[in-house]
Amino acid sequence: MTEKGHFTALLLSESDGVVSPAIESVSNDRLPDFDVTVAVTHSTLNYKDGLIVNGQGGLVRNYPHVPGIDFCGVVEESASPNYKPGDDVILTGWRVGEVHWGGYATRARVKADWLVPLPKGMSLEQSMAIGTAGFSAMLAIMALEDHGLTPDADGEVLVTGAAGGVGSIAVAILAERGYKVAASTGRTETHNYLKGLGAATIIERAELETPPEGPLGSARWAGAIDNVGGTTLATVLATLQQRASCSAVGLAASASLNTTVIPFLLRGANLLGIDSSFSPTEERATAWRRLASELPEGKLAEMTIIYGLKDLPGLAKTILKGGIRGRAVIDTHQ
Repeated sequence: MTEKGHFTALLLSESDGVVSPAIESVSNDRLPDFDVTVAVTHSTLNYKDGLIVNGQGGLVRNYPHVPGIDFCGVVEESASPNYKPGDDVILTGWRVGEVHWGGYATRARVKADWLVPLPKGMSLEQSMAIGTAGFSAMLAIMALEDHGLTPDADGEVLVTGAAGGVGSIAVAILAERGYKVAASTGRTETHNYLKGLGAATIIERAELETPPEGPLGSARWAGAIDNVGGTTLATVLATLQQRASCSAVGLAASASLNTTVIPFLLRGANLLGIDSSFSPTEERATAWRRLASELPEGKLAEMTIIYGLKDLPGLAKTILKGGIRGRAVIDTHQ
């Protein structure tokens, strides 16, 4: 049991360029001087968290550091008129877990503007089964629909990196809304899982890693959500239908994009960048309301596995190898 005035956290330390994680008891006095203190119940493990815990990517500059780029919990103390003790809240983005201490702890202190009230009908655990990944997936879908995509589109909507957190939730929501979904993955063991989420077609990752011989390929996709980047994104752009859009969410393979202007000039392709870190307040609220109503509870439970803080160092290595399926939820009290 943590002593009074302290909380438990996964604390990262750095020495000679080597980052080391350890579960420690941390004094409340070390929390940042913001206006809302939250008793954290759950966080998640995202690809970016894996990089941070393993000291990769230069995402953290100041140590010691508490990672975890999202969390949910109950307000303990508040100097803001918008929140009172006992309120259930969610936080995604605002560089929490990178610049500011994040969710891999039993307590956090943040700015009130960063928080979103827990939507009605959603539990705290469910909110982190959705987390930054699900929030990003919904922003990607909203962007596609803002650019004209509808469920009666003539063709499939492609989701790359489909077995990951963003991809899994994107497949489930798109299928629930009536879209025909093609799910791309390089992991054959996830085929049945993706079909269970509603994917109509499974596309092997290797198929998208070989670009067309010319600047354009067959016009195939009514829309796309890309979680991979690099050659895969270039291939997707070259095979979109006329005036179709691709929401680019992650760059797990590469941030480089070797393409031409031809898909944009001759097919009117739209490349939509999705940044969940700093989206406007109303957009955040809309996304979370839609997630509460459009993501089937059964499918959410199927893609979720619960872990404890003690599991994080090993899991952080596994996610970088593509070994995590669906959503890894961290119960901060396990």
